[in-house]
Amino acid sequence: MSYLIRSVRADEWPAAKELRLLALQDPVAHLAFLETYEQGLARPDSFWRERTAGAAEGAEQAQQIVAEGPDGEWVGTLTVLVEEAGTEDWAGFPVERRQGHVVGVFVRPECRGIGLTEVLFDAGLEWAWSRGLERVRLIVHEDNGRARTFYRRAGFVPSGIVVPLAEDSGGRELEYVLERIRQV
Repeated sequence: MSYLIRSVRADEWPAAKELRLLALQDPVAHLAFLETYEQGLARPDSFWRERTAGAAEGAEQAQQIVAEGPDGEWVGTLTVLVEEAGTEDWAGFPVERRQGHVVGVFVRPECRGIGLTEVLFDAGLEWAWSRGLERVRLIVHEDNGRARTFYRRAGFVPSGIVVPLAEDSGGRELEYVLERIRQV
């Protein structure tokens, strides 16, 4: 595979914005992301600058990782957020221990099925484990079968936590977790 897997740099916010807007146009975006294309498009450049800087190379609380093609085009991404014990997550649930939370997973349709998602997850998990996190989680819509299948293949298992969504959005979100295996 001739793709470079790396963390974003703060000054790359235009590319981060472009890839996110593309992700929000995916046919399953309504199941995978908590915003619409129209909402993302309406955000000012200052939002994209701050968002990218907060998850750029060297950041301590988040890391956005991208797959860069041979031509320099970004073809996939994911972000790992650090959630601190004693806080609440995005859904209002208490965070009981310091953990990682994978969000924003996307690979361009023409690049799917070649192993990029696996490599992005490997890099994201490596970053999380290097921060001393012993658990990484993600939230996936119950109807997003493509993602649920991949997450299970990557070793994530349902935790039993279910996040109900607003009535107008329909369905539920399911938490999947991966515990770090300690070498003895």
